[in-house]
Amino acid sequence: MTAQSNIYPTKALQELDAAHHWHPFSDMKSLNDEGSRIITSADGVWLTDSEGKKILDGMAGLWCVQVGHGRKEIADAVHKQMVELSYYNTFFKTTHPPAIALAERLAKLAPDHLNTVFFCSSGSEANDTVFRMVRTYWDKQGKPDKKVIIGRWNGYHGSTLAGTSLGGMKGMHEQGDLPVAGVHHIDQPYWFGEGHDMSPDDFGIHVARKLEQAIDEIGEDKVAAFIAEPIQGAGGVIIPPETYWPEVRRILEEREILFVADEVICGFGRLGEWFGSTYYGIKPDLMPIAKGLTSGYLPMGGVMVSDKVAEGLMLAGGDFNHGYTYSGHPACAAAALANLDIIEREGLVGRVKNDIGPYLQERWLKLGEHELVGEARMSGIVGALELVPDKKNPHKPFKDVGVPGLLCRDISFEHGMVMRAVRDSMIISPPLVLTHEEADFLIATAEKTLNDTYRILKRDGWLD
Repeated sequence: MTAQSNIYPTKALQELDAAHHWHPFSDMKSLNDEGSRIITSADGVWLTDSEGKKILDGMAGLWCVQVGHGRKEIADAVHKQMVELSYYNTFFKTTHPPAIALAERLAKLAPDHLNTVFFCSSGSEANDTVFRMVRTYWDKQGKPDKKVIIGRWNGYHGSTLAGTSLGGMKGMHEQGDLPVAGVHHIDQPYWFGEGHDMSPDDFGIHVARKLEQAIDEIGEDKVAAFIAEPIQGAGGVIIPPETYWPEVRRILEEREILFVADEVICGFGRLGEWFGSTYYGIKPDLMPIAKGLTSGYLPMGGVMVSDKVAEGLMLAGGDFNHGYTYSGHPACAAAALANLDIIEREGLVGRVKNDIGPYLQERWLKLGEHELVGEARMSGIVGALELVPDKKNPHKPFKDVGVPGLLCRDISFEHGMVMRAVRDSMIISPPLVLTHEEADFLIATAEKTLNDTYRILKRDGWLD
């Protein structure tokens, strides 16, 4: 789709970008040679680039724009707050009304046992907070040897020092000599990629018991916590088998170990519940949040803290020597409150569960019949397509993993839709306000993209 006019000098902006702007997770030489895509405006689920082209935002920005772009009420709430109190910190026995109101609101929305929130500016900062809070909690309980935090390979918990360490992205670990000491990783519940020699149910139990095995090998007296996303997002929308979380919950309930459910992606309606923990019936002691908290309108994150952990830290006395300049920033809190108002007023969580979620899922899963797709999966309004070279042998990967996925991603952009490539999985996670008509466009564009990708891969000898 193309807008009527273009007032932006794309080439000049690309040259300035190349000269001065270092992008996240990017090969800057390659990017600068190609030239960045310049997004100039957005409305609802649609982006507009500097050439006037309309692009459906199939990734909700970066998993975060729940209520869609251009919501004036959020901008108005931020403006009003900035005029009244643009900034003040929450250090030194001080607070302000927006932080208080948001903390109360989040306590009402979160599972009943999570009634306190520690504010920060991102999911990465939230997981750095988790790292320190977990260890401090056990220190204050008189168990300083409980320091090891267990995560999962291919899990993602941000790109700060602690966040990268807690996550299981080996490519990230290779840069900076990570992970830091005291982090241990176990297998992920990725049935399509790693467990297809078993039934999904058997594999779910098998991989859950990797946690039990790790605890026994390390020693329960040394293990502080287990951290995991309800559904792995950046790892490729890894939806665990139905048997996985009940078995993990059993293991954790039998042991004195904290559970951290990273809700940075799954939180605020993406799965058709307010939180993935509710969706899966799991009970975290700590729950990092971000992204959908403000729909990305301003940067804000936090950690929801269980009554058990909060009381354990407070009753022991003393400072928790951790915090950020922008913890509980008043304008960010105002954005979050306005965003949550929209989600509740428009019933977006229920809409994902009962309307747009099932509508999109039915059509997305049919794409699994495509010759290039080994598996289609979706939960709530987040999904993946596994691209494969041989549909008759769907678990065999491409000879150069990641190249077909990047090709498919670029073709999708050309056709007017954002899909993300993770290895050779194509990922979507659109705004919760996606209409049926926009979902139809999404599916039609995904199918067209698959057709063109298949044709090129076949021409160039990638398919078996």
